[in-house]
Amino acid sequence: MYVCSCFGVTEQQVRDHAAAGACTPRQIASASKAGTDCGGCVRTIQAMLGRGACPRRELLERKQTPATATAPVEGLPEAA
Repeated sequence: MYVCSCFGVTEQQVRDHAAAGACTPRQIASASKAGTDCGGCVRTIQAMLGRGACPRRELLERKQTPATATAPVEGLPEAA
């Protein structure tokens, strides 16, 4: 069955991309273009992916050390 009729992406193709490491709709879109035209399939792709092993952004941000997270960037003024 087609998930994305705009680009002819099937459920199996989404599953194959997910098995290869794409664990967000954006990563599926990068791999297959699904969800990049009308966007009608994005919720279906989200439902197919569920809450898998993909690390959440908040968890990744917490793992940063305070020195790395607040280090000034050369050439930019520091925050007051």
